[in-house]
Amino acid sequence: MPEKLPGWKHFYSGKIRDLYESEDPSQSDLVLIVASDRISAFDNILSPAIPGKGENLTAITNFWFEKLNVPNHRVDSVDAPSEVAHRATVAKKLEMYPVECVVRGYIAGSGYKEYLATGEICGIKLPEGLKDGDKLPEPIFTPAFKAELGEHDQNIDFAKVVELVGEEVAQKLRSTSIEIFKQASKIALQAGLVLADTKFEFGRDPKGQELVLADEVLTPDSSRYWDKEAYEQGKTVESFDKQIVRNWLLQIWDPEGSNPPTVLSPELVEKVSSRYAELRKKLTDANQ
Repeated sequence: MPEKLPGWKHFYSGKIRDLYESEDPSQSDLVLIVASDRISAFDNILSPAIPGKGENLTAITNFWFEKLNVPNHRVDSVDAPSEVAHRATVAKKLEMYPVECVVRGYIAGSGYKEYLATGEICGIKLPEGLKDGDKLPEPIFTPAFKAELGEHDQNIDFAKVVELVGEEVAQKLRSTSIEIFKQASKIALQAGLVLADTKFEFGRDPKGQELVLADEVLTPDSSRYWDKEAYEQGKTVESFDKQIVRNWLLQIWDPEGSNPPTVLSPELVEKVSSRYAELRKKLTDANQ
């Protein structure tokens, strides 16, 4: 259940975040985004929650907002309620574009599966003979259509993005996403991390800013990070994200069957919590 916060009225809950509107009429253009400790996989919310997850997600997003040279939705002039300040963001209300702006610098996960089947990802032809985890010649934009809560996001090609948002915005979404990925990749390397892939979300500020970076940014929920040293040594790379949850589920569950089990083992909960905290520490310690 969403928390009751003085001065803010809850109006929406996603898999991880709860959204609130200000009860102050002068702040009707603001939204409070509270990151919970909930975790999801395969579009199912799992239990128990992951201790410290919401705080770490928020801290990592704020880290990237401060590092990246792109307008974002955060409003620093208004404080979040003290009860959730460590895992909440006061942001501008935006008209969100219905596109998950996925960028891949390496081939892994669902992208690798699609490549094995078709030689392509989202309509982009890739070189033959790529192996799982290989670096791509250049980062590629492999968008998805944002589904409603409980539905699966749908991979789409660039032509579909143009159909959804128009040619000019589609071009900006692609070029901005790739540029941010390149910026972030360099910063991640300084922290001993390889940024394999990520997804961004953008909106339009009704007051005039056409492209604003929103939602979570380069967190372990939206990105795949690997340890740089292990990757360069060719070792099996365990990512700093919730892939370990997916892997655990796949060991005990058939994806072609019914919904996955929703209760995580205590050992897995502890491991996931420590991985989120470790990623935050690696990023912030290396970039102080």
